[in-house]
Amino acid sequence: MNYQEVWQAALGELELTLSRANFTTWFKQTGLLALDDGAATIAVPNTFTKTWFEKKYHAAILKALSHASSGSVKNVLYQVDARPVSAVPIMDANRPTGRFTAAAGAPARTSFAQDPTNAFGLNPKYTFDSFIVGKQNEMASAAAKAIVDRPGQIYNPLFLYGGVGLGKTHLMQAVGNAIIARLPQTRVLYCTCERFTNEFIQSVRSGHAKEFRDQYRNVDLLMIDDIQFIAGKKETQEEFFNTFNHLHQSNKQIILTSDRPPKAILAEERLLSRLEWGLTSDIGQPDFETRIAILEAKCKEKNFPIDREILTAVATTVTSNIRELEGALIKIMANCQLRNIKPSVDFVKQILQSFSSSAGKRSTTPKQVLAIVAEYFDVPLVELLGASREKRLAHPRQVAMYILRQELKVSYPAIGVEVGGRDHTTAMHAFDKVSHNKDEDLKLKQDLEVLKEKIYSVSV
Repeated sequence: MNYQEVWQAALGELELTLSRANFTTWFKQTGLLALDDGAATIAVPNTFTKTWFEKKYHAAILKALSHASSGSVKNVLYQVDARPVSAVPIMDANRPTGRFTAAAGAPARTSFAQDPTNAFGLNPKYTFDSFIVGKQNEMASAAAKAIVDRPGQIYNPLFLYGGVGLGKTHLMQAVGNAIIARLPQTRVLYCTCERFTNEFIQSVRSGHAKEFRDQYRNVDLLMIDDIQFIAGKKETQEEFFNTFNHLHQSNKQIILTSDRPPKAILAEERLLSRLEWGLTSDIGQPDFETRIAILEAKCKEKNFPIDREILTAVATTVTSNIRELEGALIKIMANCQLRNIKPSVDFVKQILQSFSSSAGKRSTTPKQVLAIVAEYFDVPLVELLGASREKRLAHPRQVAMYILRQELKVSYPAIGVEVGGRDHTTAMHAFDKVSHNKDEDLKLKQDLEVLKEKIYSVSV
């Protein structure tokens, strides 16, 4: 048995159900040590992670491993393994290569002079060569490549936004890797917004605020992922605002990603104006041709040829995002390798059942939808369901009603009951209004795409 393939397939499924921060924090230093008589032994880096897995993630891990092994895994054990990470078979696409290897929240104090690569947080596998360009990301890709030739001079900042798993991180890091290859002395720094926030808080508490500022301001290229998480964090916004100004005035390049456009981020007006200074480009869901191209590229990379008919079945079933598409392919490869068989259409269709969007729709509840919509628009759920007609509440409420009708096929009377006991005509009006506006309002269209990603990534 190929333990690495089994664990990769399981991690692919787990990644779809967890936030990026949680997935990276808990699973980046794990591996499958043994698989014997239906029991899988997972290597974890410390006793804290072992306890957390046993209490928090055991059911999800067992489910993912069971799916990855076609039901052969019946039990999961956790073992603290002190060997170097490289000695344990892992899938760790987000593990950084530079100074960002300390625990989250610990301020990093390594200077650029102490690291000959000058690239902190970059994953070398994210390159332009491995990025598949389609209609949905053509503009973003062109802008990213242009920055490599003239960093800090055009498209500054470059703001990429789109749903989960569409390639924003890949494209952003491709810029960093290309610039380092072209200009090795360029100082490049990549991190998530959550990490920026945690390190800022920790630096203030520990009295290392100056070191934190030096770390983020003495760079030539700063890339921050998921900047939308800065919403509601006043002190962090102030620090980032000042960091942004310092870099921009020095003609240093800034690239940011988000799951929503700048105007949809709850932040101070002066910060929002900075986010929109350069070029804002959305990345949409890949079309069928792009999905096929991605699958073919992955098969070539893994040296695992699969017939076009089977790839067509995968591309037809998994339509929402690239991460899920790759997860489906890894699961197919792992199952075929474990059984020592060649993939067939019927066998692949069985595997793809768990990736079907209809399955996600059946398992999603109206209460889940309402909670996700409230969180996305940053309004309390109790107020979303309340009687207030304020615009900040009315619009999210109408979006929620639209999704309940369009995606879950809930009846208008039932929608009214779910959304605070309203009359069914209110639900009808909300559905008609959103239906009419979504094709002309690009922000609304993007909001709906992101929300559907969030809803189905939770339910699958």
